[in-house]
Amino acid sequence: MINNSPSILRSDMISCALCKNPPCSQACAIMNPGELLRSIWFRNEQTAAGRLPEENPCLTCEGACEKACVRAGEVPIRDLMNRLYYQVLPECETSLPDNEDRLRCDLCGIPLENPFLLSSSVVASTYDMCARAFEAGWAGAAFKTVSTLDIHEASPRFSAIEGDNGGIIGFKNIEQLSDHSVPENMEVFRRLKKNYPTKLILTSIMGQNEAEWAELARLCEENGADAIELNFSCPNMAADGMGSDIGQIPELVERYTAAAKGACHIPVLAKLTPNVDSMCPAAEAAKRGGADGISAVNTIKSIVGVNMHTFVSAPAVHGMSAVGGYSGQAIRPIALRFISELGKDPELKGMHISAMGGVQTWQDALEFILMGGGSVQVTTSVMQYGYRIIDDLKTGLNLYLTEKGCSSVRELVGLGLDFLSSTTNVLERDTVIYPTFDYSRCIGCGRCEISCDDGGHQAIQLNEKRKPVLNGKKCVGCHLCMLVCPQNAISPGSRRVGKVMKTQA
Repeated sequence: MINNSPSILRSDMISCALCKNPPCSQACAIMNPGELLRSIWFRNEQTAAGRLPEENPCLTCEGACEKACVRAGEVPIRDLMNRLYYQVLPECETSLPDNEDRLRCDLCGIPLENPFLLSSSVVASTYDMCARAFEAGWAGAAFKTVSTLDIHEASPRFSAIEGDNGGIIGFKNIEQLSDHSVPENMEVFRRLKKNYPTKLILTSIMGQNEAEWAELARLCEENGADAIELNFSCPNMAADGMGSDIGQIPELVERYTAAAKGACHIPVLAKLTPNVDSMCPAAEAAKRGGADGISAVNTIKSIVGVNMHTFVSAPAVHGMSAVGGYSGQAIRPIALRFISELGKDPELKGMHISAMGGVQTWQDALEFILMGGGSVQVTTSVMQYGYRIIDDLKTGLNLYLTEKGCSSVRELVGLGLDFLSSTTNVLERDTVIYPTFDYSRCIGCGRCEISCDDGGHQAIQLNEKRKPVLNGKKCVGCHLCMLVCPQNAISPGSRRVGKVMKTQA
């Protein structure tokens, strides 16, 4: 059943607040609707269906869950549970796996319970935070960047762009590095390694010169780090010549990588900036410097939300703002492009790629794995939804691996690269795939006609019953109509063979 199609239930729970200790679950003595709603939200419906009780309790209950909801009357909980039973469950072909062995992998030879790590940021900045994440099921954490700098953060330091459903799709931060001292962070590493010996401690560092890069790498190894991540990519540094300034100059990447690698005996990964045209020159320089792997991507330099009255962009700090780092779902396509570039580079063959950039669901993570990522890091989604998202990341990917007959997630690394070209000149252009309409789902809104008229080739018209009719002589198979349909009522249909008409760019 698992596929890349949009969630058939998610759009109906737009009002769900994804509560902590959901009142709906507390009100139900038979199942956990809050957990099931969360799985639906994170496109893990098949796992949700597999966790249902054998008998459907929603058929005879009086809706205590909906009455207890913090948005009572807005979330159709019973309807969603019934649709899991009667719409999703009958299509489930595979039982939920009884173990997570398929998720086991490694980072530069270091065993990982699963491919999911917290990325270096505020979500991995204290002992207690990392400990709670490890308890939740994360395989490890890239700790917030350690440096000798005296860090004083601005307030506020976050801003966001919302999607149509009110959720965050793009996130800007002007956050810097760890505001704890080097000795304080070393104590954290020692405690984490003592109490969580099977979890990966990936320590991010940033030096001001070769001596500092070397000293920080040495100290991290001595205090329990399993691997080092070199921060060549933070876009928010107050001083020039640090962070992303380094990542844009391959010579500096090579020099500082060599300094850190020469001072320790554990794997070293270079975390590179996406604020470049190509990441390969810096990645190849890191390899020459001795790096064992690459982490990518960090945030993209951005400006968000210019206030039309004060003229200050967000976040505004006492009447001023600054260019900051952009993350979240909005950057995933850009991040995937960079990861694929690294994955296809023959000079980097054999290097571990720890991929990140807008991961929210297990499908997002899978995309990075297919483009060459051997592990996957997450920050923004954790900031929005919490460490608990690891449950759906793991169960969704584990079920997918089971359905595909894979014994290990390692089997999927890079499988999508052979089907990807950096240019469009390899694409077949002599056939047209027509759209087909599911009239049982169509509500007659006319969005397809509007988009085809004003952004396509005027090939769709609504009939007297407000149902779309295709003009095959005009349709060029662009599939814009499928993308805009709010009901997912349009899908690929028949194929026309023959030279496609030329269109103006």
